[in-house]
Amino acid sequence: MDPRTPAIEVRGLRRDYPAPTRRARRAGATVHALRGIDLTVRQGQVFGLLGPNGAGKTTLTKILATLLLPSSGTARVAGHDVAADTRAVRHVVGCVFGGDLGLYERLSGLDNLRYFAELYGVPPRAARTRIAELLDLVGLSGKSDARVETYSRGMRQRLHLARGLLHDPQVLLLDEPTIGIDPVGARELRALIEDLRTRGKAVLLTTHYMFEADEVCDDIAIIARGRIVARGTAADLKAMVTTGQTIEIELHGVGAETLEAVRGVPGVWAVTVDSRDQIQSLRVQADPDDALPGKLHALLGGAVVGRMTVREPTLEDAYVQLVQGADEADEAEGSVRVG
Repeated sequence: MDPRTPAIEVRGLRRDYPAPTRRARRAGATVHALRGIDLTVRQGQVFGLLGPNGAGKTTLTKILATLLLPSSGTARVAGHDVAADTRAVRHVVGCVFGGDLGLYERLSGLDNLRYFAELYGVPPRAARTRIAELLDLVGLSGKSDARVETYSRGMRQRLHLARGLLHDPQVLLLDEPTIGIDPVGARELRALIEDLRTRGKAVLLTTHYMFEADEVCDDIAIIARGRIVARGTAADLKAMVTTGQTIEIELHGVGAETLEAVRGVPGVWAVTVDSRDQIQSLRVQADPDDALPGKLHALLGGAVVGRMTVREPTLEDAYVQLVQGADEADEAEGSVRVG
Protein backbone atom coordinates (compact mmCIF):
# COMPACT_ATOMS: atom_id res chain seq x y z
CA MET A 1 0.00 0.00 0.00
CA ASP A 2 1.20 3.50 -0.85
CA PRO A 3 2.41 5.06 2.44
CA ARG A 4 0.39 8.18 1.62
CA THR A 5 -2.88 6.20 1.47
CA PRO A 6 -4.91 6.48 4.70
CA ALA A 7 -5.49 3.23 6.56
CA ILE A 8 -9.13 4.28 7.03
CA GLU A 9 -10.93 7.08 5.22
CA VAL A 10 -14.61 7.80 5.91
CA ARG A 11 -16.59 10.61 4.28
CA GLY A 12 -20.22 11.57 4.93
CA LEU A 13 -20.99 8.07 6.24
CA ARG A 14 -24.59 7.42 7.27
CA ARG A 15 -26.37 4.32 8.48
CA ASP A 16 -30.13 4.34 9.09
CA TYR A 17 -32.34 1.62 10.53
CA PRO A 18 -36.12 1.24 10.59
CA ALA A 19 -37.61 2.20 13.97
CA PRO A 20 -37.65 -0.75 16.41
CA THR A 21 -41.45 -0.82 16.95
CA ARG A 22 -44.12 -1.60 14.34
CA ARG A 23 -46.12 1.47 15.24
CA ALA A 24 -43.12 3.75 14.79
CA ARG A 25 -42.26 2.07 11.46
CA ARG A 26 -45.78 2.68 10.19
CA ALA A 27 -45.32 6.33 11.09
CA GLY A 28 -42.12 6.39 9.03
CA ALA A 29 -39.74 6.87 11.96
CA THR A 30 -36.07 6.06 11.39
CA VAL A 31 -33.17 5.45 13.75
CA HIS A 32 -30.07 7.33 12.62
CA ALA A 33 -27.10 5.26 13.82
CA LEU A 34 -24.49 7.28 11.92
CA ARG A 35 -25.18 10.79 10.68
CA GLY A 36 -22.50 12.02 8.32
CA ILE A 37 -19.26 10.68 9.84
CA ASP A 38 -15.93 12.00 8.52
CA LEU A 39 -12.81 10.22 9.75
CA THR A 40 -9.22 9.57 8.69
CA VAL A 41 -6.79 7.12 10.31
CA ARG A 42 -3.18 7.13 9.18
CA GLN A 43 -1.02 4.06 8.69
CA GLY A 44 0.82 3.07 11.87
CA GLN A 45 -1.61 5.04 14.07
CA VAL A 46 -3.66 3.93 17.07
CA PHE A 47 -6.93 5.83 16.79
CA GLY A 48 -9.40 5.84 19.68
CA LEU A 49 -13.16 6.10 19.25
CA LEU A 50 -14.99 7.06 22.45
CA GLY A 51 -18.71 7.31 22.97
CA PRO A 52 -21.64 6.15 25.09
CA ASN A 53 -23.69 3.03 24.38
CA GLY A 54 -25.76 3.55 21.24
CA ALA A 55 -23.49 6.30 19.90
CA GLY A 56 -22.64 4.36 16.71
CA LYS A 57 -19.18 2.94 17.54
CA THR A 58 -19.98 -0.69 16.77
CA THR A 59 -22.03 0.27 13.70
CA LEU A 60 -19.01 2.10 12.29
CA THR A 61 -16.72 -0.83 13.11
CA LYS A 62 -19.05 -3.31 11.38
CA ILE A 63 -19.23 -1.15 8.25
CA LEU A 64 -15.42 -1.01 8.09
CA ALA A 65 -15.36 -4.80 8.57
CA THR A 66 -17.83 -5.20 5.65
CA LEU A 67 -20.45 -6.72 7.98
CA LEU A 68 -22.87 -3.83 7.30
CA LEU A 69 -23.44 -1.63 4.28
CA PRO A 70 -23.66 2.15 4.70
CA SER A 71 -26.92 3.90 3.83
CA SER A 72 -24.90 6.66 2.13
CA GLY A 73 -21.42 8.14 2.09
CA THR A 74 -18.16 6.27 1.56
CA ALA A 75 -15.73 4.26 3.67
CA ARG A 76 -12.35 3.00 2.48
CA VAL A 77 -9.90 0.67 4.19
CA ALA A 78 -6.34 0.74 2.78
CA GLY A 79 -7.78 2.46 -0.28
CA HIS A 80 -10.49 -0.15 -0.92
CA ASP A 81 -14.18 0.79 -0.83
CA VAL A 82 -16.07 -1.31 1.74
CA ALA A 83 -19.16 -1.60 -0.48
CA ALA A 84 -17.62 -1.95 -3.95
CA ASP A 85 -14.46 -3.91 -3.12
CA THR A 86 -15.51 -6.11 -0.19
CA ARG A 87 -13.11 -8.99 -0.92
CA ALA A 88 -10.06 -6.69 -1.00
CA VAL A 89 -11.10 -5.05 2.29
CA ARG A 90 -11.36 -8.41 4.02
CA HIS A 91 -7.80 -9.24 2.96
CA VAL A 92 -6.39 -6.15 4.70
CA VAL A 93 -8.57 -5.80 7.78
CA GLY A 94 -8.66 -7.82 11.01
CA CYS A 95 -11.49 -7.63 13.55
CA VAL A 96 -11.55 -8.28 17.29
CA PHE A 97 -14.88 -7.85 19.05
CA GLY A 98 -15.15 -7.97 22.83
CA GLY A 99 -17.00 -10.88 24.43
CA ASP A 100 -16.94 -14.67 24.46
CA LEU A 101 -18.33 -15.40 20.98
CA GLY A 102 -16.16 -16.40 18.04
CA LEU A 103 -14.08 -19.19 19.59
CA TYR A 104 -14.66 -22.93 19.84
CA GLU A 105 -14.65 -23.88 23.53
CA ARG A 106 -13.95 -27.60 23.09
CA LEU A 107 -10.93 -27.00 20.87
CA SER A 108 -7.50 -25.96 22.05
CA GLY A 109 -6.17 -22.49 21.35
CA LEU A 110 -3.84 -24.00 18.75
CA ASP A 111 -6.64 -25.84 16.98
CA ASN A 112 -8.79 -22.70 16.96
CA LEU A 113 -6.01 -20.83 15.17
CA ARG A 114 -5.43 -23.69 12.73
CA TYR A 115 -9.13 -23.71 11.85
CA PHE A 116 -9.36 -19.94 11.34
CA ALA A 117 -6.11 -19.92 9.34
CA GLU A 118 -7.81 -22.28 6.86
CA LEU A 119 -10.84 -19.98 6.69
CA TYR A 120 -8.54 -17.02 6.00
CA GLY A 121 -6.85 -18.99 3.22
CA VAL A 122 -3.41 -19.01 4.85
CA PRO A 123 -1.30 -21.79 3.23
CA PRO A 124 -0.65 -24.68 5.72
CA ARG A 125 3.14 -24.30 5.73
CA ALA A 126 2.92 -20.54 6.30
CA ALA A 127 0.16 -21.06 8.86
CA ARG A 128 2.38 -23.17 11.14
CA THR A 129 5.01 -20.45 11.33
CA ARG A 130 2.42 -17.67 11.62
CA ILE A 131 0.51 -19.39 14.43
CA ALA A 132 3.69 -20.02 16.42
CA GLU A 133 4.66 -16.33 16.06
CA LEU A 134 1.22 -15.12 17.15
CA LEU A 135 1.01 -17.45 20.14
CA ASP A 136 4.34 -16.05 21.28
CA LEU A 137 3.20 -12.47 20.58
CA VAL A 138 0.05 -12.81 22.72
CA GLY A 139 1.74 -14.84 25.44
CA LEU A 140 -0.17 -18.10 24.93
CA SER A 141 2.63 -20.41 23.76
CA GLY A 142 2.55 -22.33 27.05
CA LYS A 143 -1.25 -22.74 26.93
CA SER A 144 -1.75 -23.46 23.24
CA ASP A 145 -2.72 -27.13 23.81
CA ALA A 146 -5.29 -26.37 26.53
CA ARG A 147 -8.99 -26.19 25.65
CA VAL A 148 -10.39 -22.69 25.33
CA GLU A 149 -13.04 -23.55 27.94
CA THR A 150 -10.21 -23.53 30.52
CA TYR A 151 -8.98 -20.06 29.47
CA SER A 152 -9.52 -16.96 31.58
CA ARG A 153 -11.30 -13.96 30.06
CA GLY A 154 -7.99 -12.24 29.42
CA MET A 155 -6.54 -15.31 27.71
CA ARG A 156 -9.60 -15.55 25.46
CA GLN A 157 -9.21 -11.93 24.43
CA ARG A 158 -5.55 -12.52 23.60
CA LEU A 159 -6.59 -15.51 21.50
CA HIS A 160 -9.18 -13.30 19.77
CA LEU A 161 -6.37 -10.88 18.95
CA ALA A 162 -4.19 -13.68 17.56
CA ARG A 163 -7.10 -14.85 15.41
CA GLY A 164 -7.60 -11.33 14.04
CA LEU A 165 -3.91 -11.15 13.07
CA LEU A 166 -3.66 -14.53 11.34
CA HIS A 167 -3.71 -13.11 7.81
CA ASP A 168 -1.31 -10.28 8.78
CA PRO A 169 -3.82 -7.43 8.20
CA GLN A 170 -2.70 -3.85 7.67
CA VAL A 171 -5.66 -2.49 9.68
CA LEU A 172 -6.99 -3.88 12.96
CA LEU A 173 -10.45 -3.04 14.33
CA LEU A 174 -10.67 -3.56 18.10
CA ASP A 175 -14.21 -3.11 19.47
CA GLU A 176 -13.95 -2.80 23.28
CA PRO A 177 -11.31 -5.57 23.53
CA THR A 178 -10.64 -5.08 27.27
CA ILE A 179 -14.26 -5.06 28.47
CA GLY A 180 -14.73 -7.39 31.43
CA ILE A 181 -11.02 -8.19 31.71
CA ASP A 182 -9.12 -7.91 34.99
CA PRO A 183 -6.56 -5.06 35.28
CA VAL A 184 -3.57 -7.35 34.61
CA GLY A 185 -5.12 -8.78 31.44
CA ALA A 186 -6.16 -5.32 30.25
CA ARG A 187 -2.62 -4.02 30.76
CA GLU A 188 -1.21 -6.92 28.74
CA LEU A 189 -3.62 -6.19 25.89
CA ARG A 190 -2.64 -2.51 25.90
CA ALA A 191 1.00 -3.57 25.69
CA LEU A 192 0.11 -5.72 22.68
CA ILE A 193 -1.55 -2.75 21.00
CA GLU A 194 1.63 -0.74 21.55
CA ASP A 195 3.61 -3.58 19.95
CA LEU A 196 1.29 -3.60 16.93
CA ARG A 197 1.88 0.11 16.47
CA THR A 198 5.65 -0.46 16.35
CA ARG A 199 5.02 -3.07 13.64
CA GLY A 200 3.29 -0.43 11.50
CA LYS A 201 -0.28 -1.62 11.96
CA ALA A 202 -3.13 0.88 12.02
CA VAL A 203 -5.50 0.23 14.94
CA LEU A 204 -9.02 1.59 15.42
CA LEU A 205 -9.85 1.09 19.10
CA THR A 206 -13.35 1.63 20.52
CA THR A 207 -13.47 1.79 24.30
CA HIS A 208 -15.37 3.14 27.30
CA TYR A 209 -12.19 3.46 29.36
CA MET A 210 -10.81 6.99 29.28
CA PHE A 211 -7.44 6.09 30.83
CA GLU A 212 -7.00 3.41 28.17
CA ALA A 213 -7.54 5.88 25.35
CA ASP A 214 -5.28 8.41 27.08
CA GLU A 215 -2.50 5.83 27.40
CA VAL A 216 -2.39 4.17 23.98
CA CYS A 217 -4.11 6.39 21.38
CA ASP A 218 -2.30 8.83 19.11
CA ASP A 219 -5.56 10.51 18.16
CA ILE A 220 -9.10 10.33 19.59
CA ALA A 221 -12.57 11.07 18.27
CA ILE A 222 -15.63 11.37 20.49
CA ILE A 223 -18.85 10.16 18.89
CA ALA A 224 -22.29 10.94 20.28
CA ARG A 225 -25.70 10.28 18.71
CA GLY A 226 -24.11 9.22 15.45
CA ARG A 227 -21.90 12.30 15.01
CA ILE A 228 -18.24 13.09 15.67
CA VAL A 229 -18.43 15.91 18.23
CA ALA A 230 -14.70 16.38 18.82
CA ARG A 231 -11.37 15.07 17.60
CA GLY A 232 -7.74 15.52 18.60
CA THR A 233 -5.05 14.14 20.87
CA ALA A 234 -5.91 13.47 24.51
CA ALA A 235 -4.15 16.74 25.35
CA ASP A 236 -6.24 18.61 22.75
CA LEU A 237 -9.49 17.28 24.21
CA LYS A 238 -8.45 18.09 27.76
CA ALA A 239 -7.58 21.61 26.61
CA MET A 240 -11.23 22.13 25.72
CA VAL A 241 -12.05 22.22 29.44
CA THR A 242 -8.80 23.46 30.97
CA THR A 243 -10.33 26.88 31.55
CA GLY A 244 -12.62 25.31 34.10
CA GLN A 245 -12.47 23.25 37.26
CA THR A 246 -13.91 19.95 38.40
CA ILE A 247 -15.28 19.52 41.90
CA GLU A 248 -15.94 16.01 43.22
CA ILE A 249 -18.10 15.60 46.34
CA GLU A 250 -18.87 12.45 48.30
CA LEU A 251 -22.34 12.62 49.82
CA HIS A 252 -25.44 10.72 50.87
CA GLY A 253 -29.10 11.56 50.45
CA VAL A 254 -29.05 14.11 47.64
CA GLY A 255 -32.37 14.42 45.81
CA ALA A 256 -33.37 15.35 42.26
CA GLU A 257 -34.46 18.86 43.27
CA THR A 258 -31.06 19.56 44.84
CA LEU A 259 -29.26 18.32 41.73
CA GLU A 260 -31.34 20.65 39.57
CA ALA A 261 -30.43 23.50 41.91
CA VAL A 262 -26.73 22.65 41.49
CA ARG A 263 -27.13 22.62 37.70
CA GLY A 264 -28.67 26.08 37.96
CA VAL A 265 -25.69 27.63 39.75
CA PRO A 266 -24.11 30.29 37.48
CA GLY A 267 -20.95 29.00 35.81
CA VAL A 268 -21.79 25.28 36.19
CA TRP A 269 -21.46 23.38 32.89
CA ALA A 270 -22.26 19.80 33.79
CA VAL A 271 -23.34 17.72 36.78
CA THR A 272 -23.08 13.92 36.96
CA VAL A 273 -23.79 11.49 39.81
CA ASP A 274 -22.33 8.01 40.37
CA SER A 275 -23.78 5.76 43.06
CA ARG A 276 -21.72 3.09 44.82
CA ASP A 277 -23.48 1.19 47.60
CA GLN A 278 -25.10 3.99 49.63
CA ILE A 279 -22.54 6.64 48.77
CA GLN A 280 -23.03 9.10 45.92
CA SER A 281 -20.22 10.81 44.07
CA LEU A 282 -21.19 14.18 42.62
CA ARG A 283 -18.99 15.61 39.83
CA VAL A 284 -19.48 19.29 39.00
CA GLN A 285 -17.71 20.94 36.06
CA ALA A 286 -17.72 24.73 36.15
CA ASP A 287 -15.94 27.99 35.40
CA PRO A 288 -13.08 28.84 37.78
CA ASP A 289 -14.53 30.31 40.97
CA ASP A 290 -12.81 30.11 44.35
CA ALA A 291 -16.17 30.65 46.04
CA LEU A 292 -17.94 27.79 44.24
CA PRO A 293 -17.05 25.01 46.74
CA GLY A 294 -18.62 27.08 49.54
CA LYS A 295 -21.73 27.73 47.44
CA LEU A 296 -22.12 24.03 46.70
CA HIS A 297 -21.61 23.07 50.34
CA ALA A 298 -24.38 25.48 51.37
CA LEU A 299 -26.67 24.20 48.61
CA LEU A 300 -26.12 20.58 49.70
CA GLY A 301 -27.00 21.33 53.30
CA GLY A 302 -29.75 18.69 53.29
CA ALA A 303 -27.34 15.92 52.35
CA VAL A 304 -24.54 14.38 54.37
CA VAL A 305 -21.45 15.85 52.70
CA GLY A 306 -18.16 13.96 52.85
CA ARG A 307 -14.90 14.73 51.10
CA MET A 308 -14.83 17.58 48.56
CA THR A 309 -11.99 17.68 46.00
CA VAL A 310 -11.14 20.38 43.45
CA ARG A 311 -8.91 19.21 40.58
CA GLU A 312 -7.84 19.94 37.03
CA PRO A 313 -10.00 18.50 34.21
CA THR A 314 -9.22 15.06 32.79
CA LEU A 315 -10.03 13.33 29.50
CA GLU A 316 -13.13 11.92 31.19
CA ASP A 317 -14.27 15.44 32.08
CA ALA A 318 -13.84 16.55 28.47
CA TYR A 319 -15.74 13.46 27.30
CA VAL A 320 -18.66 14.08 29.68
CA GLN A 321 -18.94 17.74 28.71
CA LEU A 322 -18.82 17.05 24.97
CA VAL A 323 -21.31 14.17 25.08
CA GLN A 324 -23.74 16.10 27.26
CA GLY A 325 -23.47 19.06 24.89
CA ALA A 326 -24.34 16.79 21.96
CA ASP A 327 -27.32 15.36 23.87
CA GLU A 328 -28.66 18.80 24.66
CA ALA A 329 -28.25 19.95 21.05
CA ASP A 330 -30.07 16.91 19.71
CA GLU A 331 -32.90 17.22 22.21
CA ALA A 332 -33.35 20.81 21.08
CA GLU A 333 -33.56 19.59 17.47
CA GLY A 334 -35.94 16.75 18.40
CA SER A 335 -33.69 14.13 16.80
CA VAL A 336 -34.22 10.38 17.14
CA ARG A 337 -31.68 8.73 19.43
CA VAL A 338 -29.92 5.54 18.46
CA GLY A 339 -31.34 2.51 20.23
